[in-house]
Amino acid sequence: MEILRFLRLPDLVKGIISGLLSLILLFVPNSTYTSVGEASEYMLKGDTVFSDTAGESWTVGFASSVLTPEDITADKYYIAGYNPNNPAKAVLDDMHAKAVYLDDNTGRGGVVICAIDCVGISRKDINDIRKIVIDSGKIPNLKSINICSTHSHSAIDTQGLWGKNFLSDGKNAEFMESLKAKTAEAIVAAYESRKEGALYFGTAESEGLLTDTRQPVDYDATLTRLRFDPTDGTNDTYIVNFACHAECLGARTTVVSADFPAYMEKEIVEQTGGANVVFINGAIGGLVTCEKLDDVLRNFELGLEYVKEFGKDVGELVMSIADETELAPLLNIKSEAVEVKCDNIALLLVRILGVLNNDVSKDENGDIAIISEVSYMELGHKQIGVFMIPGELSPELESGNFLTAEAAANGTDVDYKPLSEMSDCTHKFVVGLCNDEIGYIIPENDFFLHEWLPYFNTTGDASGRNHYEETNSTGPATAGTLLEAMDELIKSVK
Repeated sequence: MEILRFLRLPDLVKGIISGLLSLILLFVPNSTYTSVGEASEYMLKGDTVFSDTAGESWTVGFASSVLTPEDITADKYYIAGYNPNNPAKAVLDDMHAKAVYLDDNTGRGGVVICAIDCVGISRKDINDIRKIVIDSGKIPNLKSINICSTHSHSAIDTQGLWGKNFLSDGKNAEFMESLKAKTAEAIVAAYESRKEGALYFGTAESEGLLTDTRQPVDYDATLTRLRFDPTDGTNDTYIVNFACHAECLGARTTVVSADFPAYMEKEIVEQTGGANVVFINGAIGGLVTCEKLDDVLRNFELGLEYVKEFGKDVGELVMSIADETELAPLLNIKSEAVEVKCDNIALLLVRILGVLNNDVSKDENGDIAIISEVSYMELGHKQIGVFMIPGELSPELESGNFLTAEAAANGTDVDYKPLSEMSDCTHKFVVGLCNDEIGYIIPENDFFLHEWLPYFNTTGDASGRNHYEETNSTGPATAGTLLEAMDELIKSVK
């Protein structure tokens, strides 16, 4: 975030401002805060206990809604992801909400997975979408609604952080209401389009597509594809999980775009003759991004070429999968709300100003937390385990490849149980930015802040490594909180 960087004030003045901002939190009205129960009214919790009895077949439906406003050049829509005060000037390709409805026909209910082409969306907004769907009464026996963002850095601001300045909300209120309504429409339409068929999964290893810009260099190079094959012979539906920042257009983009997932889809559609395609991102904290980002970061014209090239490469990787495994018609899922302590005074300030709209709570000790959630899903007989995480997860929190005390910025080890050790499924992957966006999720031993202006300025550690990601994180306790919540959730269903 680095809010004060944009003000170009002397460091002493910044220090005074930081101190004053901390005092402001003491006078925030209680009406700002809510409870976990109030903030979770429309979070469907899923299965109390996971079942091992499969149904006869899968039922799957797909639908998509175009979100891009028609008056893109007539009104101010700010592009999110890099620089503030960057109004969109044109549309390269449309933003969509793409929804999939899945049911294993065991009678325990269906599940929705929906992806929105945006940089991130708050759980509060997601709960508004859930409310529309649930109150419509059009999807009976629904046990879980999960909505994630693709993390496009060339989509319209859906969080508010990229307006004229840090004091102003970059969200367009009318657009946000339209987005919620159209996303809910896509979810209902996905249910209404459901068909019987078989569900398969396959994987492919990417080479030369990804890079990790922060130590440890540790990213998930595996692309996972779920493919639904309807018995009536109509178009297949592809769900693609791949961990990469959607920022191929670079920092100087002025056009609305879903970034590389749009061109991944184009390649798949061309090769299949019309398949339905949904992209869901993975563990991209750290920062996991496209391999040639440095080449296109400040070169928009090159980015216009690269986004199509990279998307085509990912699409070809998706289509290269030849060895598939059929998934038994069995779907288990459970969600739990979690309070994530927020030490980031910059995030709290913009929340108080109404820029961000995440639900926040305050305990008897005065600690402020963002109310978020984690979810865990299994497909088939222990064939696939899916960790649904509300932010940009550092990949080592899944793999366990943490920096040692000697290499970490704080000179300590961490004692986390990584996600990979929580599930006994054959294949596992992360869905990032799912049901919330709370920023980067960083191991505590490498969470390093500016000494006297934390969260407002970046800083370098003793080895000279930059710690930008911390300015966009809720705090050092976030990783441990989420891992513990996920572990407890998984244990509770066994």
